[in-house]
Amino acid sequence: MGVDKGVQRYKCKCCNRTFTPFTGTWMAQIHKKDKLANYLKLMQQGLSLDKIVVKLRINKKTAFDWRHKITMSIKELDSDKFLGITESDETFFLHSEKGSENLNRKPRNRGKQVSVRGTSKEQVSVIVSADRKREVSLNLACFGRITKKDITKAIGDKINKQTILCTDGHVSYKGFATDNNLEHHVFKASLKQFVKQGNLHIQNVNSLHSRLKKWINDDLYGVATKYLQNYLNWYRFKEKFKTKDYMIEMIELSLVNTKAREEYLHNV
Repeated sequence: MGVDKGVQRYKCKCCNRTFTPFTGTWMAQIHKKDKLANYLKLMQQGLSLDKIVVKLRINKKTAFDWRHKITMSIKELDSDKFLGITESDETFFLHSEKGSENLNRKPRNRGKQVSVRGTSKEQVSVIVSADRKREVSLNLACFGRITKKDITKAIGDKINKQTILCTDGHVSYKGFATDNNLEHHVFKASLKQFVKQGNLHIQNVNSLHSRLKKWINDDLYGVATKYLQNYLNWYRFKEKFKTKDYMIEMIELSLVNTKAREEYLHNV
C-alpha cells in the first residue's frame, strides 16, 4: 500500500483495512517520529519537559503526551510472579492536583504538609512490593489506609504457594496472607523488629520507598495524582533494569501493547 509519512502501510486481505507496524500502539498517528529517538534519550536522562521542548523544538503538549503515552502503555507488561522471599509495604504521597485549573480543595502553600496528622484522605497510598530476584510491583491503591482488597488487587495474581511474605504490622497484610495460605513474617519498627533468620526483612522495599519519593518529589518536583500510576510504571522499569539500558527494554515492551492508543484516548 506504499509509504505514509515515512511508515510502510499494509492492507489486510480479509477485511481490506490498512494498517502500519504501529497501529494500535502509542506510536500510532504520532507526528515527528524522527525526533523520538532523541526524545527517549532526554527522557532517560530525566530532563524536564521544559528542557526537552527547548532542545527538540517541539510543543510542550507534544512532549507531555509522548511521555504519558509511553508510560501508560507499559503497565505490568513484563510482569512475572514473585519468587521466594517477597517484601511488601505501603508508602504515601500527598494528593496533588498539579496543573489543574479547578482545585477540589484549598491550595496548600509550598512546603506545607497535610492538615491532619497521620494517614488521612489527603494522602494517596502506593503499595510497593519486590522479591529478591528484582521483580518489582508499584501500584497506586487508594486514598488513606489500604485494605485487604487493595493488596489483593495489587499483588494477588503475582504470589504463589512458595511466596514468603514479609511486611510491616498492617492488619490487612495478615488477612491477605491467611486467605492465600502464605508464610508471613511481620516486622514492627516500634518494637525494633528488623531482621529474622538473617535474611527476612523489609529493608529492601523501604529503601525503594526512599528512592521513589526522592525521584517523584525532588527530581520531578511532584506529579499530579491522576498521572502518578504512569510515573510508577516508569520507575518500575528504572528499578528492574537499572543495570541495563532500561529505556530500550521499556520501549520494546511498550510496542507490544496494541491497545495503548485506545487506552490513552480513554483516559485523557
